Amino acid sequence: MKHLIKYKKPLLCLGSYMLLSFSLYGQNPQGTDSIANNSIDLASKVNKEIDLGFQTEKNSQVVGAVSSIVPDQFLKYDNTQWVRDALNGRITGLKYSDNIRGLGGAMIVVDGIPGRSIDLLNMEEIQEITVLKDANATALYGSMGKNGVIVVKTKRGSAKTEFNVSASTGFKTAISMPNYLGSAEYMQFYNEARANDGLSQTFSDNQIANHASGVNPFRYPDVDLYSSDYFGSLATYSNVIGDFSGAKDDTKYYINFGFKSDETLQSFGDNDKGTKRFNIRGNIDFRINNWIKSSLDAIAIIEVNKSSLTNLYDAGRTFRPDLYAPLLPINLIDTANNPNLIGVLEAANKFNGFILGGNQSFNSNVPIASVLAGGRQTSMSRISQVNNSIDFDLSSITEGLSAKTYLSFDFYNRYNLTVNNNFAIYQPTWSNENLITNLENVGDTDLKQLEQNVETNIFTIRYGFFGMLNYEKKLNENHAFKASLLGFTNSTHTKSVTQSDKNTHAGLSLNYTLNNRFLFDLNTSYLHSVKLAEGNRGKLAPTLGFGYILSEEPSLKNISWLNYLKLRSSVGVIYSDLGVPGYFLYDEFYQQNAGNYKWGDQYGTGFQNGYTKIERGQNYDLGMERRTDFNVGFEGLFFNKLWVEANVFRSVLDEQATLASTVFPEYYNTFRPYSNFNADKRSGFELGINYSDKFGDLGMDIGARVLYTASERTKVDEVYDDEYQYRKGTSIDAYWGLKSLGFFGVDDFDTDGSLKDGIPVPEFGAVQPGDLKYKDINNDGVVNAQDEVVIGRWDAPWTFGSDIKLSYKSFTLFTLLTAQVGSDGIKSDSYYQPQGGDKYSEVVRDRWTEATASTATFPRLSSLENTNNHGRTSDFWLYDASNFKIERIQLTFDFPKQLVSDLNMQDFSIYASGANLLMFSKTKDIQQLSLSSSPSYRYYSLGLRAKF
Repeated sequence: MKHLIKYKKPLLCLGSYMLLSFSLYGQNPQGTDSIANNSIDLASKVNKEIDLGFQTEKNSQVVGAVSSIVPDQFLKYDNTQWVRDALNGRITGLKYSDNIRGLGGAMIVVDGIPGRSIDLLNMEEIQEITVLKDANATALYGSMGKNGVIVVKTKRGSAKTEFNVSASTGFKTAISMPNYLGSAEYMQFYNEARANDGLSQTFSDNQIANHASGVNPFRYPDVDLYSSDYFGSLATYSNVIGDFSGAKDDTKYYINFGFKSDETLQSFGDNDKGTKRFNIRGNIDFRINNWIKSSLDAIAIIEVNKSSLTNLYDAGRTFRPDLYAPLLPINLIDTANNPNLIGVLEAANKFNGFILGGNQSFNSNVPIASVLAGGRQTSMSRISQVNNSIDFDLSSITEGLSAKTYLSFDFYNRYNLTVNNNFAIYQPTWSNENLITNLENVGDTDLKQLEQNVETNIFTIRYGFFGMLNYEKKLNENHAFKASLLGFTNSTHTKSVTQSDKNTHAGLSLNYTLNNRFLFDLNTSYLHSVKLAEGNRGKLAPTLGFGYILSEEPSLKNISWLNYLKLRSSVGVIYSDLGVPGYFLYDEFYQQNAGNYKWGDQYGTGFQNGYTKIERGQNYDLGMERRTDFNVGFEGLFFNKLWVEANVFRSVLDEQATLASTVFPEYYNTFRPYSNFNADKRSGFELGINYSDKFGDLGMDIGARVLYTASERTKVDEVYDDEYQYRKGTSIDAYWGLKSLGFFGVDDFDTDGSLKDGIPVPEFGAVQPGDLKYKDINNDGVVNAQDEVVIGRWDAPWTFGSDIKLSYKSFTLFTLLTAQVGSDGIKSDSYYQPQGGDKYSEVVRDRWTEATASTATFPRLSSLENTNNHGRTSDFWLYDASNFKIERIQLTFDFPKQLVSDLNMQDFSIYASGANLLMFSKTKDIQQLSLSSSPSYRYYSLGLRAKF
């Protein structure tokens, strides 16, 4: 019963998903009149060829845990062009966009090339995306397959000439903007903070009244950099993608090109133009002779972002509203009584009747002046990728023998072109009549530069090669055998990085099928790592898989509702050096001038010399990390309409590289080498369901997915005084912190300001009423780091996804839903924890005072650094990050077939869509507020798709 209560919320969420999925399509007692097209797609999944990266295989013959999607089956009704958006919530076992079963970021493989980025692709150019989840499925990727693999296959040419175009335009709006206090309110609270610290007030009542009145906002400013003065209510974007394919003689070609324009919400000044991106891809397949064919792929991407030198969204977090007026109106400058100001005005930069304002004390904090007069920058990314494959049909040597080579070259370059101008800013002197009687330049001399400065931020070259030898043999109707031998290497060279990243391994795959229903898989790799010492660089990683297609059993073949059912199980090991945090860590490391000693005949006299000190010991046995993986599951098609796939899994990642201390004596501290010690375990289950059917004019295609992941730290290098502090046995993603007991009250202190007897004393600084009070876990009378316990977890153990497509005649409505349950967040930013001279946000309105002691949700204010309240992880700052989202909705209209035919088209549709639409969560205000370089956006668009 206790366990049921623990999982009540996730199970209710899962139940809601299933109820939503199945209640929409209760069976018609009179039967259906036809099967939807998408139910045919479900049936085709069984024998569909799946791209596994280095290999292709029929889905029914795959033993490993694998899930795939085909964009052409849904892109018309869910026209998202960002691959990450398309993956989120759509694939069983995938968390978010690239995290498989909670293991971390997966390796991305594009057209057989590991290490490429899905962010460089648009959905239109993708033929298929396959997620490889267990060790058996990822074995041939060696070290890179540690966290699973996402395989992306781009489109190829076809014998039939086709041309497609997709175009959309729309606008985005900020979901939420930071809400900081205005000048007068900030001043009042800051004076309160000073009083709490026993200090005199900074702002007089008269100053506060003047700022509050708005009588002269230039003399008594109230600056909000997030207001409509600096940010527009919306920004537009557009996206056009076209592709065409065809063939001539023995050559097939596919060409994809796209243009994207994305404006910025920052609307102040003339330099913020937003981002423009152009991409082109060409995939060519051709035959050299009757036993050799080849392909050549080339991709080029240019992305340009034009902006000011200052991001106002960032600057607004620190620019206090009362500092100074960033713009001074020329009409308030009293040149009649102060003729010397005429020359100042003539020399000053002018902007729509204003000059740049400033303050001597804050002359380095000038965001508005920087935007208007500081210059501009152009950030440019240039990416090119080329790969060539050659396929050899070696059946003349022996039947079923073939070979393949693949060579790739990637080039990534990002640089900034900047123009940095000098500019003057003026601090005004005001008269009693609220006129400016003097202007003091507290900045620089106005000077526009004529040349651009070039700074290369990223320069990376990557080479990759693999070769494969394949053999396939079928012995009568009962026995089939496949074997593949792989050799792979790649190297990535990055500017300013001395050591290149290298991956090299060999792989072997052996597959045997008995009676078309018993499947045996042996996939293994032999890895080589340059991060390890000579003699310890190689490792063999075997995996074994078994599949059983029950639906091929003669006794089950005639069951009408059972179209396909396969059981699968796998076990295996993956070794990886990705977790080894550097090169040459196996060697000892010495540091010079780490200290000094006296050199002379008498102690304390003579010369001083530095000495050499060992910082890290030697361990030539340092090895790779090991992932031991187990998976059991099934997939099946029922009633030719219902597809179900499920897996139970467990992964243990041990032999993790760390500077372990517990295996050495205490005095051995500086001699410690890196060694393999820590271990983590992840386990859980995944379930995916898709149902497709049609009832008259109403078509339905509904999917639901759930993933549950649990984690545990099973071996940890740690020493603590108290048993409860040991990380072993706790979740990998656990938050460790203090348990909050609310606020100290007035009654907790004696008249001299000291804590009363029996109240634990915090070691984080002096406290007073209104400060946070923490639980003394070990009852030693003090509160310190020894009282930290598990207070939450940052990763959601339960994730859900559901896609619902309802079609009626020419209209189709698509909805994508996602949910995460069980995760927490920490309000750690200065927006939520302002202290000292930080700018105050709306959260301080609920600060503690004696009058608000019973309702306060924020500690007392302090103008000094308060290490007891802030910068201290505790559950006081914890919030529940569980949420349910309506990610996307799209309504599509398909034009009548006759009209489309009359226009010489094969297909034509228009649509209206929205993305990132709604979040349901009791903490959505926190989750939807971005405190990085830009707000979170909600998108609305109109578009069309045409096929010729």
